[in-house]
This record gives sequence, C-alpha cells and structure tokens, in this order.
Amino acid sequence: MYDVMAIGNALVDHEYVLSDAALEETELTKGNMTLAGIEEQQQLLAYFKLAEIEPSKQAGGGSAANTMFTFASLGGKPFYACRVGDDDQGAFYLRDLHEAGVATSDKSIYAGGVTGSCVVAVTEDGERTMQTYLGTSSEIAADNVDFDALTQADWLYIEGYLAMSESIQPAMTQLRQQAGIHNAKIAVSFADPAVVKFAKDGLLNMLGNKVAVIFCNSEEAKLFTDKKQVKAAARALLEYCQIAVVTDGANGAVIAHQPNDEAEVEVHDVATPAVANVIDTNGAGDNYAGAFLYALSQQYSLPECGRLASEISAQVIQQFGPRLASQDYRDIAQRVLSA
Repeated sequence: MYDVMAIGNALVDHEYVLSDAALEETELTKGNMTLAGIEEQQQLLAYFKLAEIEPSKQAGGGSAANTMFTFASLGGKPFYACRVGDDDQGAFYLRDLHEAGVATSDKSIYAGGVTGSCVVAVTEDGERTMQTYLGTSSEIAADNVDFDALTQADWLYIEGYLAMSESIQPAMTQLRQQAGIHNAKIAVSFADPAVVKFAKDGLLNMLGNKVAVIFCNSEEAKLFTDKKQVKAAARALLEYCQIAVVTDGANGAVIAHQPNDEAEVEVHDVATPAVANVIDTNGAGDNYAGAFLYALSQQYSLPECGRLASEISAQVIQQFGPRLASQDYRDIAQRVLSA
C-alpha cells in the first residue's frame, strides 16, 4: 500500500550561483522556468564556463520528485512515476529516490533515452530561475505509468509542469478516472508561473471537475484566477478544488477550504517563520506541498499542515539545493507536530 502516487518530470538539477547582471546575460525570465532544447542548454552551460561560474551542486530534482522525497522523509510511503534514460544520470536519479524511501517502477526507464536536466540559476536574493531540458521525460506517456500503484494509494499527486506535455494527457485522463474508481483523492501543484501562462488548458485537464487540493504560490494563483489579492485568489480557486493552498513567501500562506458547495468557506492564515538569510528558493514550494500533504494524510488539521510545511520550506531556503537531509525533516516534524 502507498499513501500517495505521484507523477512528474524526472530531472537532475545543476545549480549555479550568479549575480543579477549575469542572469540578465542569459535572457532567462527571473523566477520562472524556461523549456529548452539540448543545444540551448549547452549554450547556457558554455556561457557559465566562459564567465567562470562553477556549479555549486548536483542533485536529483523535478518538482513532484522533490515533493515525494519530502513525503517519504517524514515517514510516508510514496510511489513516483516518471521517465528517465538508461544512462548514468537516470541511475543516479532513481537511486537517490530509492535511498529516501520513494518507490518507482522499471516502466520509468526508457532504453536509449537521455535523462532530463535542469540548470538552476540562483541569484543573490535567493530567487531561483530555471532552464529545463526535458530529455526523454518530454515523452512521458501511459507506458511509463504503473497504473496498478494507484489502486493501492490514497492520494494521486500531479505536477503542474506536465500540463506542458501533450504525450501525457491521455494517461492523465486515465489516472483521474482510476482515482475516482478507487476513491483516491487528487492533489495538483501548479508548479510555476510559466505553466499558468502557457499551459492553462493542460492544468484545467488535470483539475477535471474538481480535485481535493491545489498547491500554488501567490503569483500563480493570481494569474490563474485573474484576482489581484491573495485571499480573493485562494477563494476563487475553490471552484476547482476543496482545499486551496496559496503560499506567499515571507507573507505566509493562505489556506481556503470548502468541503462541498453548500459549506461555509474557511480561510486560514499561516505565518512563515522569520528567515534572516535566504540562500536558495529552489524546491521551497515542492517541499511545502510534500510536508502539507504528509500531515494531511496523517489527519492533522489544516493549520497544523500549514505550520509543518512552512517550517520545512523555511529551512530549505537557507541552504543550497531543493532537499534537506532525511533526519532534518523528521526533527522538524517532531518539534512542530508535537507542540
């Protein structure tokens, strides 16, 4: 049995620390993810080499994978569907997940494929800007999904970046239908402002008639709903879900909840712990979703879910890379959930 089955892009992250001026030279949109071909990524890496900007860290990445890493580290049992190549990067990627307690399937390995990679540019304010070469992950399809895993899971977690993938849409519909048959609740992460800007139809397909939970940040929520205020956007998202979780950086998070159309809307404000030095925001939202979903699966209240998620994401942004050590997750949970 699994607590959650997730599906997302499999990417190995390569992090670089650079100035705003150096980022401007790349012509990437700050704070957003940009899809690229292999030639474009090679050009970006060549620029970094010429500018003598060395990589600071290589780590397993991908939005949903980071979320499942968090979920497993807290003690949950996740299954992750993805697509990697049968190359060294793919082996590194899957080994990293297995060691954390995240189950995968051999269906995730595509013979002859090249594992995707993400160049993460971190500026001095800690903001992450990404250029992603999806590699074989761009062709993720039903053949890479172990649908049997969902029959054993209580939750289905879908990464918003997949809204940009045409090949996965039939499988996405099948997953939603199977979740309904087996009474698995669905959670969707919007993942990035670029997804809302350029793939809103794909997001709407993920959401279907309605899902249990939407995770997004304030920019994504405002773009999706055309609302100017965070709380108004969170309320508007309830047209598509029962629980809308909208993070807003240092301003905290807003959790809007309406279990059914007749119920009153509850709105909870969850403060963000004070962070003196933001080093790297890469993975903060992924970790937030993973911690929140774990606490929710363990029947904690929505404010408690938000507090755990806030504490963990606050710790993540004080280091390089999108993941904490597994023990760190457990220590934070022990402190927050037993208080």
